[in-house]
Amino acid sequence: MKVLITGIAGFIGSHLADKFLSEGFHVIGMDNFLTGSPDNISHLFGNKNFKFIQYNVVNYIYVPDNLDIVLHFACPASPVDYIRYPIQTLKVDSLGTLNTLGLAKTKKARYVFASTSEVYGDPQVHPQREDYWGYVNPVGIRSVYDEAKRFSESMAMAYYREHGVDVRILRIFNTYGERMRLNDGRVVPNFVFQALKGENITVYGDGTQTRSFCYISDLVEGIFLASIKEDISGEIINLGNPEEITIQELAERIVAMTESKSKIVFKERLQDDPYRRCPDISKAIKLLDWKPKISLDKGLWNTIHYFKQKIL
Repeated sequence: MKVLITGIAGFIGSHLADKFLSEGFHVIGMDNFLTGSPDNISHLFGNKNFKFIQYNVVNYIYVPDNLDIVLHFACPASPVDYIRYPIQTLKVDSLGTLNTLGLAKTKKARYVFASTSEVYGDPQVHPQREDYWGYVNPVGIRSVYDEAKRFSESMAMAYYREHGVDVRILRIFNTYGERMRLNDGRVVPNFVFQALKGENITVYGDGTQTRSFCYISDLVEGIFLASIKEDISGEIINLGNPEEITIQELAERIVAMTESKSKIVFKERLQDDPYRRCPDISKAIKLLDWKPKISLDKGLWNTIHYFKQKIL
């Protein structure tokens, strides 16, 4: 079977490539390196089952090969990135979604869309279920990402209803692990980088806000299962770890694990930053027989070791 993965040079996309190749698939990767890194996929070149196309998916996509699955994972995914590239973010999850859906329709391929927990905004329901519509500021600084993903979900469902495209929408919660960028801007790489460098750990807000962190191998397994599962067309599925932790607790844990002398300092909470974020994964358990297996401590050890090799 043959799959196309957009955003393949990104953190999640590159791990997805490894997974599909290990399962015997032929993988076509597409990326324009706006935020992805060639280093993430350099080990794949030379693999006879891998082909890479450097391309921006906001333009019309032509792929001569037959395709069985299209996975649309191209998009700046950290607040630092999508605030730096607001127009590009809006385009990749509007024009890029339109083009990849059109490709899936033409190839009669299954379509897997990387949505996000950000579609829930600053949620008023906890934990977040797939039937919750969210609480999103449509014109705030983060809306270029939140609303672009919500629009993409709407477009994907329109193609499902109007054209019969086999669509699966995956709402991905906070994920961490190897191949994240040091300057990614997300909380785990920020805290690990600051701890390893002995710098102050910067917490935006009072530290009582919560997140739930899913290790990359667990997430990729969930995405893979959702991609190959039969008879779940049109489903929207949360993927994440339901174990909630405050940001201050996360900072304290990373300081302890790195044996850092860093101090935790608090700054003003960022605009529209969600106060609580935790998935209800009942649907993933039921439909995919999936739930995370890697503990936060184990995942953080792996991530810290990876960053140590990059920094020290």
